[in-house]
Amino acid sequence: MKNSKTVLIDKNPGRNSQTFGVARNLNTDLDLIHEPSIGVVGNKGDSQCYFGVEEKVRTIHECLRVRIGQNPGDIFMRLVQPEYTVATSDGIRNGTKEMRYSLIGREVTNDTLCEHLSASGLEGTIAVVACDKPPVGTLSAILEHNRPAIIMSDGSIRPGVDSVTKEPIDLITAYQLAGSDDEELKKRIACEACPGHGSCGGIFTYNTMQTFIGVVGMQPLEMVSPASEDKRRLEDFPNKLITYLDNMIKNDIKPRDIVTRDSIRNALIVAMSIGGSTNVMLHAPELARAAGYNNFNEDIMSFEEFNHLSKNIVPVLVDARPFGKYSMVDIDAKGGVQVFVKDLLDSGLLNGNTLTCTGETLKEQIDRLNPKKPDGQVIYPVKKPFKETGGLRLLGGNLSPEYSSILKLAGVEGGLENNVFIGKARIFDGEQKLLDTLENEPKKIKNKDMIIVRYEGPVGGPGMPEMLDSTSRITSLCRERGIIVGLMTDGRFSGGSVGLVIGHVGPEAAVGGPIGLIENGDEIIVDLNKNTLSCTELLDINISTKRKTEWQKVVDNNNGLHPAVGNADTRLLNRMRSSAVSAIFGAGMHPDRKVWIPNPRNVEKSNFIPKNIHKN
Repeated sequence: MKNSKTVLIDKNPGRNSQTFGVARNLNTDLDLIHEPSIGVVGNKGDSQCYFGVEEKVRTIHECLRVRIGQNPGDIFMRLVQPEYTVATSDGIRNGTKEMRYSLIGREVTNDTLCEHLSASGLEGTIAVVACDKPPVGTLSAILEHNRPAIIMSDGSIRPGVDSVTKEPIDLITAYQLAGSDDEELKKRIACEACPGHGSCGGIFTYNTMQTFIGVVGMQPLEMVSPASEDKRRLEDFPNKLITYLDNMIKNDIKPRDIVTRDSIRNALIVAMSIGGSTNVMLHAPELARAAGYNNFNEDIMSFEEFNHLSKNIVPVLVDARPFGKYSMVDIDAKGGVQVFVKDLLDSGLLNGNTLTCTGETLKEQIDRLNPKKPDGQVIYPVKKPFKETGGLRLLGGNLSPEYSSILKLAGVEGGLENNVFIGKARIFDGEQKLLDTLENEPKKIKNKDMIIVRYEGPVGGPGMPEMLDSTSRITSLCRERGIIVGLMTDGRFSGGSVGLVIGHVGPEAAVGGPIGLIENGDEIIVDLNKNTLSCTELLDINISTKRKTEWQKVVDNNNGLHPAVGNADTRLLNRMRSSAVSAIFGAGMHPDRKVWIPNPRNVEKSNFIPKNIHKN
């Protein structure tokens, strides 16, 4: 037995009876029931994001069953039944109170899979993942279990086609029509935007995190970009996954051997280069925690270095939705994510020595794949990028002392003259109040408003809902009226959101953060020269002290909770409210709001420093 987490079934007739029963039902060798176990897991939910998972799990499971046995070359292990985690649909729930469960779903996936991995003592695991929160919860559980495992993306949905214009359309297209008066158009796009099955097809959170998981080393890179319906996922990839996992088991290659400081840094740099979702700065700290690191800012990448890399070193390399034209299926057609990973490697931006699930280093895997050169239309080379600076920026200032606030710079469509936005605060305590205004009184929103949506953080929501409905309506409103409107929140955004939108503002309002002290009409300044988010009025210590005192009185008179926080009417929501940590630590659920680190590890820093050979 290589590890204390490996569970071997002993020769007790009570325990053996069901183990024999499982082996008979799965048609595997009865003599293998006392060997370490191996199995397949998958994410399932209530939307078409998950429709392709079960077939892939069944196919991999069957291929695995065939390769298990006692003959030379067989895998000498006990096969267990597939297990599935549950999740909700972000696309269906955005703009509703049920959206509170989305980020919580990451935690539920971790809990569910933790039970399966730990109780079954799986020595080898293949995971098929879909949507955007379940994959992170899956990988977190795998890292905590730390026995050989490998991940495969279920794949993206193919874009729809507008039957009138013949233009490609997707979920974001549909959301951006929410404020339209053309009911026929809205129905047509809603019916045509999401054909087939698979997860969101642009560089939204799903594909940001799938690319992240590939670059961090837990998924073979060639398995990231093909569509869910691509035949390779059923005909080619299953046996490759099994071969890779078999090698990991034989060589005792564990997830924490792969997910290291340098591999996480590689994945962050790639996220910048694809103009990835702001959610990556919730998920990366969570994965680092699960991998044993105590403090993301100190152990992995400081916010100063993050901003330096995004501003000066890392460009955006893809013309991709939501800020561009193309989807992941187009990236796949041009050679897949391995194309820009190779170019980033060759340009000095990535450490090629990090280990991957294939048993190769990142560079060795890229060399074997031998990807195409960037085509210059969908995928751009580092030398002549799509955008000169990286797609993400972290903000400090008196509204964000934690430096948690994040802006998807790649998606900003205007308003940053000389890298500065100055606007007037328009307060909404909860997203629903904003949605009501956008639906019924949109003319109340004025040019240079900075909309403040608060009490939607991890504690306040509870659950930190994302705001695709709100941001999509604001984007459409700005385009139609030719105005600039910003939005900042202690909640979060979909990877499909664009515009001058700033999320994860922390500390959040529910725990007394400065965002809760802003009043209507206050001057809000976004300064990307200084990477700050500030309220001018709160610079006056007398004003800030007075407002803080008044805020505390309201809280004290309401049993310790501000009356604007969301209703926690289930045990799960109450658990989130009482245990959620700040966005800078991943906004997950931890005992007493103290981040729990499984088996903390020492930080092993390499001498590698990301550089761009095409820049001075």
